[in-house]
Amino acid sequence: MSEVVRLSIAPVRSLGLLHPDSIDVTSTGVVEDRRFYLIDDQDFLVDRIVVGELVQVSARTNPAAEWLRLDFPDGSVVEGDVVLGEAIESPIHGRTAVGHLVEGPWAAALAPIAGRRVRVVRTDRPGGTRIGNPTSIVGQGSLRELARQAGVDSVDARRFRMLIELGGTEPHEEDEWVGRRIAIGGAILRVTERDGRCAITTQDPDRGHRDLDTLRTIIRYRGLMPNAHGAPKAMFGVLASVDQPGRISLGDEVRALD
Repeated sequence: MSEVVRLSIAPVRSLGLLHPDSIDVTSTGVVEDRRFYLIDDQDFLVDRIVVGELVQVSARTNPAAEWLRLDFPDGSVVEGDVVLGEAIESPIHGRTAVGHLVEGPWAAALAPIAGRRVRVVRTDRPGGTRIGNPTSIVGQGSLRELARQAGVDSVDARRFRMLIELGGTEPHEEDEWVGRRIAIGGAILRVTERDGRCAITTQDPDRGHRDLDTLRTIIRYRGLMPNAHGAPKAMFGVLASVDQPGRISLGDEVRALD
């Protein structure tokens, strides 16, 4: 029986992950997850594809996103209440994020790591730019197979930044749930499709430096697979919508419903 072994959220997109013991999953996902993001002076997204080292900073916020704390690798902390400035829309990977600029010390503190001036934006709604599929799942069986194919001892699931990591799974067992509903804790999820991966997965999840060619390895042993729009992608893990909101905690077992 597969069970939840790690949960991962990032209150600021592309910054370091937090691993709570439980999460409350709503129809738009976990409300604290990806509630903030960074842009440059041209309003373009600054994420780990642009600056991998952003992962060295971690963030915390409350469910209402009225407070924000950043923890930096040198031990310094920048925190305070969130004050919203002007409204803004940003293009993010083919979608449009709608939010407000965040006034305060966070942007200036992030600039040295980002290597450029950045601005912090809070999305107007939880879930940010997501259109469906607010949850994601990967099994440790798949990670073990990827490690075997890559010729390394192990592959850290944090590379893939999935909301839910499961233990007790066979390689790519989660793919078999596509089109089916599963229950985890108090939530019921509908697994909709495999997850197409990007270059962020090649980066060390602590430092943000490229150190493992995950994409080439996945393509070599799994091939390219079409996503929901028919585009060929390196697929790893699955995405899911939320049929029934609820709490998911470490140790919760997965039950296939249909």
